[in-house]
Amino acid sequence: MMSSSARNRRADARRSRAAILDAATQVLNAEPGASLEAIAGAAGVTRPTVYAHFPSREQLLLAVVDRITEEAVAAMDAADLDTGPAADALMCLLDAGAQVTRRYPVLLQLISAHPVSPEADHDRHTPVADRIRRVIQRGRQTGEFDDRLPVDWLVAATIRLGHAASEEQDADRLSALAAQDALRISLLRILGATAQPDSSPWPR
Repeated sequence: MMSSSARNRRADARRSRAAILDAATQVLNAEPGASLEAIAGAAGVTRPTVYAHFPSREQLLLAVVDRITEEAVAAMDAADLDTGPAADALMCLLDAGAQVTRRYPVLLQLISAHPVSPEADHDRHTPVADRIRRVIQRGRQTGEFDDRLPVDWLVAATIRLGHAASEEQDADRLSALAAQDALRISLLRILGATAQPDSSPWPR
């Protein structure tokens, strides 16, 4: 049986780790070149404590990526993916994730500058891909989407189209409404949706 002092130490370690990740997320999003000392100060811990949890800056960045992914997945789950038309659920899922990632534009640029292996990139997207797959499969079961293309390909295409819509909006090449409209139309077409949306003029 674990002693109360051991439980307290573990609880303290969890709190320290959470504080470091919170601080790193906010500090690096404001100043990507911030030092570990600055992050430690914002977290209210010492630099050795940061290193005890994250032996390198790269490991800290990877942990921050995991934290943002968890936040995005929680937002997706809150969108209630199992009710209503599958197309609407898919758009809500992507929008929920995009709203989270748009909070950290500088930080995500910093992260994207650090190349990762295909395996690591796959693992990073797995929680999101699982939820997209669930909605697509539900749409197939209800007859909203056809089954001409492999599900895994459609999941990958959905993720990339979601990124493309966000990038076009962030670059001011499309308004938020036009980006959402383009994403919805594109997705419904590749999914073989039985009901296509009405065309709407885009702001120029």
